[in-house]
Amino acid sequence: MDKLNKKDYENFAKGKIPKPTYLKNIIWAFVVGGLICTLGQLIRNWLISRGLNEEQVAAGTSILLVFLGSFLTGIGVYDKIAKFGGAGSAVPITGFANSIVSPAMEYKREGYIFGVAAKMFVIAGPVLVYGVGSSIIVGIIYLLLGGK
Repeated sequence: MDKLNKKDYENFAKGKIPKPTYLKNIIWAFVVGGLICTLGQLIRNWLISRGLNEEQVAAGTSILLVFLGSFLTGIGVYDKIAKFGGAGSAVPITGFANSIVSPAMEYKREGYIFGVAAKMFVIAGPVLVYGVGSSIIVGIIYLLLGGK
């Protein structure tokens, strides 16, 4: 066997690495995220047509989207959507539901306390910590600047 020098190896490796499909991924993320948000808007419009006030509509829309994200994760559909839509499926509230349900399902066999309860927030935990922490900091700044 003859040895490849560094330059030949780099050329060989470059030929084997698949070309990234950034534009295609960006478009599909936009489409999938947009469809999820459109579904949220449809739910919102439906709740408004039922005569609910703004606070009830906001809560109901969030609850239904979290339920749908959790349900679709539970039956294995959301993973297919995520594989196809990438970041477009991760950003909306349904992606947050998926990030909580997925680890819970994965660690279910370890029991409800040390499996589901302990591992449920492995992915979503940092989001919650930094979200709550940053909202407290923003609230303090708002208060110090004379917010009402």
